Amino acid sequence: MLYAQCEDDFARVEMNYINMMGRRAEVDGESFLYHDLRMRLFNDEEKAKKYYADSEPWLKKLCDAYAAGINYYLHTHPEVKPKLITRFEPWMPFFFSEGSIGGDIESISPNGLKDFYSSRSTSATKVNEEGKEDEPRGSNGFAIAPSRTANGSTLLLINPHTTFYFRTETHMISEEGLNAYGAATWGQFFIYQGFNESCGWMHTSSRADVIDEYVETVIEKNGKYFYKFGNEERPFATSTVKLKYKDGSKISEKEFTAYHSHHGPVIRREEDKWVSISLMNRPIDALTQSYMRTKANGFKDFHANMRLRTNSSNNTVYADKQGNIAYYHGNFMPKRSMDFDFSKPVDGSNPATDWGDLHTLNEMIIVQNPHSGWIQNCNSTPFTSSGFSSPKKEDYPEYMARDVENPRGLHAVMVLDGKKGFTLDKLIESAYDSYLPAFEKLAPSLVAAYDQNVLKNDSLVEALKDPIEIIRGWDIRFSESSVATTLSILWAQDLMQKMASRGVRLGQLESMNYMTMEVSGEEKLQVFAQTLKNIQKDFGKWQLPWGEINRFQRLSGEVTPSFDDSKPSYPVAFTSALWGSLASYGSRTYPNTKKMYGNVGNGFVCAVEFGRSVKAKSSVTGGQSSDPKSPHFNDQSEMYSQGIFKDVLYYKEDVEKKVERRYNPGK
Repeated sequence: MLYAQCEDDFARVEMNYINMMGRRAEVDGESFLYHDLRMRLFNDEEKAKKYYADSEPWLKKLCDAYAAGINYYLHTHPEVKPKLITRFEPWMPFFFSEGSIGGDIESISPNGLKDFYSSRSTSATKVNEEGKEDEPRGSNGFAIAPSRTANGSTLLLINPHTTFYFRTETHMISEEGLNAYGAATWGQFFIYQGFNESCGWMHTSSRADVIDEYVETVIEKNGKYFYKFGNEERPFATSTVKLKYKDGSKISEKEFTAYHSHHGPVIRREEDKWVSISLMNRPIDALTQSYMRTKANGFKDFHANMRLRTNSSNNTVYADKQGNIAYYHGNFMPKRSMDFDFSKPVDGSNPATDWGDLHTLNEMIIVQNPHSGWIQNCNSTPFTSSGFSSPKKEDYPEYMARDVENPRGLHAVMVLDGKKGFTLDKLIESAYDSYLPAFEKLAPSLVAAYDQNVLKNDSLVEALKDPIEIIRGWDIRFSESSVATTLSILWAQDLMQKMASRGVRLGQLESMNYMTMEVSGEEKLQVFAQTLKNIQKDFGKWQLPWGEINRFQRLSGEVTPSFDDSKPSYPVAFTSALWGSLASYGSRTYPNTKKMYGNVGNGFVCAVEFGRSVKAKSSVTGGQSSDPKSPHFNDQSEMYSQGIFKDVLYYKEDVEKKVERRYNPGK
C-alpha cells in the first residue's frame, strides 16, 4: 500500500511526516520553528520508538511493512530525491496515528508559542500560521436504513471536505481477510473513511469539547518555576527540545526548554500567567483504532473498536449490511464539572477544573437505528441528526456538543426527511442537490430593498433593474448556466468582506441572518452595484453564467497549486459549503486570475450499498497520480466537475476485467 502511495505522490507522503515529526523548519527555514515546536511538545523520536517497542506484535508487523514499502520504493527509484527523509523507520507511524494532519494539536497557535518560548520580545514578528487550512472543518455523512431504500439495502454516503488531493482513493486487500476501500491519508496504512464488505464509516469534524486550556498561576523561586494547585505549589516539569532549521546553505539548531504542568504543555502566556493545554495523546491506541476499524465485521465489532475512544476530533456515521445505521458524536470525552465554562480557559489552580475519567462510550451521544430511518451529520448539531429521532440536548452535558446548525445541516435534513425509495443514484443525487439555503431569505431581501426604492440615484436604479430581475426569478439553485448564481454569490462575498472590515465575524447561519436582517437595504444595493462593476471590469459583461467563472483546473502535482486563466479548465456548478451546498466546492481567484478555481471541498466522494454484495460508486478530484505525465493525472477531472461517478471495482473479478498492467513492486 505504501509503495503504491509513493508511486502516486511520494512528495505528499514525505511532507506529511516532515510536518508530523516537527521537522518542517529543516526544509523551509526558521519561520517554521514554532510549527515544529508545537508537534514536539507532545511527541519525539524517543517516545515514538518506545510506542513501537510497546506495541502488540501484529501492529509492529504493520509498521515494519509500512517502512519496508516506502524504503523499497526509494531503493528502486533512485531518481526520486526526498526533501529530508531518506529512510523511513517503523516507529514513524506513531507520530501520525490519526487520519487528520496535526489532529487536535493544530488548535495550538504557533504565535502563542513564539511569544512564550522565544527569547525575543512579545512584539516579535508573527510566524506564518500556514497549515491550518490543511483540513478544513467540513464533511458530510449520510446513512439510510433499509426501510427507506428501494431494495431493502443499507446506504452510506462518504463525503469528506478537505483541500484537494489531501487523501488518496485506495483499495486495500491483504488476501488474509482484509478488503477495504476508501480514502487514505498520504503516508498512513489504513483506510480513514471507507467500507469493507460488512460495514462502512464516515468521519466528520466535530466540535465536541475535547481540548481544554488551563490558566496557571506561576510562582518563581530561585530561578525555578512552580504553579498553584489547590494548597500546593507544584514544580513545572521541564524538557529540552532541540530543533534544527534551514539557515541559508547550512543547518542550524535552536534549543528550547519546554514547561509542562500536570494539565499538559505550556502553550502561551496571559499577562503574568501561563496557559497549558490538555488534549488526547495516545498514539498506540489511536493507531490500533484507526487500523482495526477497517476489519470490523458488523456493528458489534465496530462498536467494540469505538471503545478505544481515541478518535478525538471526529464524529462518525456508520452503516452495515445487517441493516444497522448509527452515529457517534465524538469519541474521546473527559468528564468535567458543569460549574465551569470549558469553552474558555479555566483556572488551573482549582482542582475542581481537572479532567475526570473518560465518559464511557454509552454515556456519549449515540444514535442507533433511529425510527426516522436516516442519519446525517454535516459538522452541525447532533440534535438534528435524525429528524424526530434525534437525541435531546437536555440529556447531555453542554461540553459534549457545542456544534451549532449550519446551512448544510438544514439542507441535509431537507433532502432526507420523509424521503423513501433511495438507491445509490438517488443518494448521489441528494448529495449534489443544487439548492442553496443561505440565499433563501438573503436573495429576496436584496430584491425587496430594490422594490422599496431606497436608492436616491435614478441612474443607479435603472442600472440595477435587469440584474435584480434575474435574481427575482432565481429558484435558489446553482447551475453552470445560472447568471443569478454568479450575481448572488459574488455579491454575498463582497457583503461579507465589508462586514469583516467592520469587525463583524459570525458563524455561517448568523452571518446570513445578519446580512438579511441587520444590513440596510441601501447598503445591500450599493454593494451589489459595486459587484456588478467588478464583474463588468473583469469579464466585459455582467451576464456571466456561473460555470464560466467557477472552474476546476489541475496543472501540476505540486502540494501548493497554481492556476492560469489561459489554460484549459472545466466548469463546475456546485458551490462553497458556506451557502449550504452539500457538494462543497471552495473556489476563489488567485494571483493573475480573474476566474475562480477550486482547491477545497469535495475530494473523494463515495456512495455505498450494503446488500448481498457490496456496490459502490465514487468520484475523485483530477486523477489518482500526481505526475502530469501520467495518463491518470487528469483522467477524472471532467467527471469530477460534472458530478459523474464511476463504479467501484470492489471484487477481484471486477478488477480483473479492467486490468491495464500487472507488475510487482520494484518493476
